[in-house]
Amino acid sequence: MPYRPTKRMKKTVLGVGGVGILAALNAPAAFSFAEEKYHDYKISQPGYKAQYGSWKTVDIPEEYRTNAIHAALLHTGKVLIIAGSGNNEKKFDAGSFDTILWNPKDDTFKKVATPEDFFCSGHSQLPDGRLLVAGGTARYEVLDGAVTKAGGLMRVKNESPDKSVTLKKGTRFRSPSGVLYVSQFDVKIPKAKRTFDITYSRSGAMQPWKTKVKAAEERVFVQAAEEGPAAVTEKAAQYEIEGFKGEDADNVYGLTEKIDMEKQDFQGIRAAYEFDPKAEKYIPVDPMAKARWYPTLVGLQDGKVLAVSGLDEVGVVDPGDNEIYDPKTKKWSKGPFRYFPTYPALYLTKGGKLFYPASNAGYGPAEKGREPGLWDLKTNKFTKVPGLEDLDQTETSSSLLLPPAQDQKVMVLGGGGVGESDKATKRTAVIDLKEENPAFKTGPELPQGTRYLNSVIMPDDSVFTSGGSADYRGRGASNILQAQFYDPKQNAFRDAAEPRVGRNYHSEALLLPDGRVATFGSDSLFGDKDNTKLGKFEQRMEVFTPPYLHKAKDADRLALGEGPSELDQRGRATFKISHPERVAKARLMRPSAVTHTTDVEQRSLDLALTKGKDSITIDAPTDRALVPPGWYMVFVSDQEGIPSEAKWVQVKG
Repeated sequence: MPYRPTKRMKKTVLGVGGVGILAALNAPAAFSFAEEKYHDYKISQPGYKAQYGSWKTVDIPEEYRTNAIHAALLHTGKVLIIAGSGNNEKKFDAGSFDTILWNPKDDTFKKVATPEDFFCSGHSQLPDGRLLVAGGTARYEVLDGAVTKAGGLMRVKNESPDKSVTLKKGTRFRSPSGVLYVSQFDVKIPKAKRTFDITYSRSGAMQPWKTKVKAAEERVFVQAAEEGPAAVTEKAAQYEIEGFKGEDADNVYGLTEKIDMEKQDFQGIRAAYEFDPKAEKYIPVDPMAKARWYPTLVGLQDGKVLAVSGLDEVGVVDPGDNEIYDPKTKKWSKGPFRYFPTYPALYLTKGGKLFYPASNAGYGPAEKGREPGLWDLKTNKFTKVPGLEDLDQTETSSSLLLPPAQDQKVMVLGGGGVGESDKATKRTAVIDLKEENPAFKTGPELPQGTRYLNSVIMPDDSVFTSGGSADYRGRGASNILQAQFYDPKQNAFRDAAEPRVGRNYHSEALLLPDGRVATFGSDSLFGDKDNTKLGKFEQRMEVFTPPYLHKAKDADRLALGEGPSELDQRGRATFKISHPERVAKARLMRPSAVTHTTDVEQRSLDLALTKGKDSITIDAPTDRALVPPGWYMVFVSDQEGIPSEAKWVQVKG
């Protein structure tokens, strides 16, 4: 039964907080104040917290407050909060990029030097515990009506097989008619490729060989040097580079077909770094072949990482030139070619295929790449799956691999229409990938149509969902101050305590090693119901303490003791523990790396248990498609579902 205070308690609280004020002020606002005071009283009661949980705002010193765009839990127990320029063009122009490390144990913070604008990058947990961060922002968008200088793609050719060429930001290209265009970032054009054709006469004598040269090409975004429509052109032409003479001018030149004054989208970067949790710094690795803004990075069973989608260096959605990162060589190679909208949710499934539930976070046409299916990376075959309702509202939906991962069920929750649509759906749906012909089945509805819902797998196998908004970027003051638990076994929701802080676009949530949930960020387009005031980025952080921790007494809570820092070759590890007979289940949980409602990292594995006199032995699956290499949290829970704090273990490839 829901917690209900006695009539006497209600009367006391309302009498003090409400009736007295009503008598003094005799105004409707006074009753609202009284209701708020009663609500504050109600949610502070132990019985309420034990049923619904509780929220607490973290006190962040001003110098560490930032626009949380990305959040990742590291195996040190700290949380990496990445803002980059944080959707703040002034910070971008100033070259001021933020990363903050937060230690949830003592609520301390540290600034980390950030070498690139990682705003809207992708990230993935690596086998050794480092975090791969790739892509980000090369240039901010310019909306329709605000474009003052014509711009477009310049293809830069280099016909010299003897040397590469680097053109710095600000390089000027001159059209045949004399109009000047300026490059907006650095670009390096490699050497041209020289090949030799060797032929032989009928008698077998080698003939003089023929040399062929294939020009190298790179792309760069250019803008007209002067404002106005005079620089607009749709004619294909060759452009000379100012300052180049003689042979250099012959070998290096620009080609373009269209330069216009239409909307200019965000543009991506190629940079890639590994964040080292021990050194607490970014370490550069080889850049990607393609620039990416809004990419998804997903870990594979061999420890490599697949980078998919994103806006390229000229603001166009990547056509499907996906790449694979090898953490051993620190280099990228070509991946299977397939198109997806930006930030597609891709889940590694048993057998190594990736499942795309159609959840994504943005850019791309409504009619392309919006259907769910299984992607076989070996054959590059994509098998569509049916049954998902409101297929036109999967953008900004939440999705996850339901616990335990062995069940191979994926859930989609909420979502909205493409772009700035005001559509939002209550729909949830679950698909069982173990079935011979898997298809989505509609699940219980959310309380209302919801975009940007954050969903977190919990140690008790529930899914905690919170926040979101009913309209695009919280438009119309539509933030949803609600939270709930989803029970996969019952296929049903139950209420949780309501957050105080709204979360929509650019918000994140993740599980902490102590069993709590941290929530960050939110980027409302407007700050009022009438959409007349610009919104302000939400820099407050709230932490949710689940009901199971309010039921727990510290002295009685299970605690894992001494044990190994990695699983053995059979997937086993033994930990000391008092009262092993109280352990009901164990879970192996991969830490989150989340942005834009997309978290393809989190997963929870059911562990077999062997109980000793004063120890337990856990036994994890050895299938690396189920348990990709990396660091994981081990939780054990008692019969009441109260988990221990996590122990960290490494799963090697």
